[in-house]
Amino acid sequence: MFIIRRFRKRAGLAFLLGATLLAGTSGWGAAQAAGADDRSKPVQGGTLIYLEQQAHTNLYPPAGGFYPNGGILNQITDKLTYQNPKTLEIEPWIAESWTVNADATEYTFKIRKGVTFSDGTPLDAAAVAKNYDTFGRGNRELKLPISEVINNYDRSEVIDPHTVKFYFKKPSPGFLQGTSVIGSGLVSLKTLALPYEALGDATKIIGSGPFVVARETLGRELTLKARPDYNWGPAKLKHQGRAYLDEIRYIVTPEDSVRIGALLAGQADIIRQIQAYDEKQVEDEGYLIYAPSTRGVNNSVVFRPDNPLVADVRVRRALLHATNTDEIVSTLFSTNYPKATSIIAKTALGYVDLSSKLAYDIEKAKRLLDEAGWKPGMNGWRQKDGRMLELSAYESLPQPQNKETLQLIAQQWEKIGVKLNVLTADSGSAAVNNLDPAKAPVSPAMVGRADPDVIKSQYYPTNRNVLLQKGGNSDKVQAFADERLNTLLDQLASEPDRVKRLAIAGEVQNYVIDQAYAIPVFEEPQAFAAAPYVKDVSFEAVGRPSFYSTWLAPRR
Repeated sequence: MFIIRRFRKRAGLAFLLGATLLAGTSGWGAAQAAGADDRSKPVQGGTLIYLEQQAHTNLYPPAGGFYPNGGILNQITDKLTYQNPKTLEIEPWIAESWTVNADATEYTFKIRKGVTFSDGTPLDAAAVAKNYDTFGRGNRELKLPISEVINNYDRSEVIDPHTVKFYFKKPSPGFLQGTSVIGSGLVSLKTLALPYEALGDATKIIGSGPFVVARETLGRELTLKARPDYNWGPAKLKHQGRAYLDEIRYIVTPEDSVRIGALLAGQADIIRQIQAYDEKQVEDEGYLIYAPSTRGVNNSVVFRPDNPLVADVRVRRALLHATNTDEIVSTLFSTNYPKATSIIAKTALGYVDLSSKLAYDIEKAKRLLDEAGWKPGMNGWRQKDGRMLELSAYESLPQPQNKETLQLIAQQWEKIGVKLNVLTADSGSAAVNNLDPAKAPVSPAMVGRADPDVIKSQYYPTNRNVLLQKGGNSDKVQAFADERLNTLLDQLASEPDRVKRLAIAGEVQNYVIDQAYAIPVFEEPQAFAAAPYVKDVSFEAVGRPSFYSTWLAPRR
């Protein structure tokens, strides 16, 4: 029987975070002291206590896709442009305006005057050019990798102190949206001069954002303070000027029950990664759930066809049809986690409904395995040439209830005689083994971005390469490569005509499912819980929080 772990409220939660948080330290007090009578009017002051499930890793902006990283970078860096999370339109921010040539090979940006990094240096055309030359080409000497959101980059040209032009080797229609994402946060020349391994220290990240790093205990706690002279938020936002909050205090708190307990006990103001099974209790206590969509590649399991056990498309298709996503979603998740109907979310640009190709059909799954030569043995497990169809997958800690999801999939696959071993991700060898098709022929995967290029980011060999194709991120010598898929992904990232580009996105979605490279499970949000006095929490287009306009209302 599948067991769901549930949080139970207990007395004495005030001591759960020990010396890290003391009763009454939640930051609403300063706002209350301001004496504002109008609870709908923003109040300046206070410290926001934010509990994060995982410690951040590297804060080089192109590494911001990891949500704990992005939740910090979103407060301390600005972007050239702003993607409106409601309309997905690209709006001015550090760039006042821009022009793009007909084939999307040249982009020219006019840079807002008077913007500075927190070290006092100007955020001008030269600084923007240096950022994008680094993000677009990488820096081998400093081990700074190329950003996955920038395709076909050639070079920059500083036209004048406030005008910069970018040139591309081939059309790069996703670049404009790419200037708005977390991986394109602008940092000072001093930060760009540091090696990759130094950028795990948040104090080394000098941005132009509304907050600056005040202090850090690496792996445990981080405090940001408002920048008093900040006056260059996204042009169309109602709020302008400095942030309302005085500080944001991030505390790494891995245990779900501890984060929730601290929130309900008044020791924390907002927490990230609330599990679906805890949502009702939190709402019943009068707290708020935020679950913004990540608008990208859905939470899925993917196959590594270099492993001979899953090299046959009939085996992969059998496992796809043996996966009951309705059961997974209804058993483990809430309405904030819609069942996946393609490899990308319904809210993603270029989405195509592939429900008919993803149907749960256990008899079809059995027939496909029979056709592939995998027959039930004496113990019920499928066997072929004396070998059992036994697969392994490492859980992904950042993904919600991923271990439980994989365990439920393992129970479903057992019904057709296939064994799936779910391995822990906290062993020292897990990261290396997960890039070895022999040891991890199945793997969880997802990535958020509100642009069709997100599909290329997921599957292309020189990007995330979740299929572990030849020439990618594994140190093993891979034989597997799908040139048809890679050609489609290149076309997707290089087609300047919007209609044609979205058609290619649909073709890629169909191809991935026809080849059964992935089993989409659910559309993954980022789930937060917050106290009701935390006002105007906002999220960028793929679910990372922005606290620029957030304020703390007085409590009665």
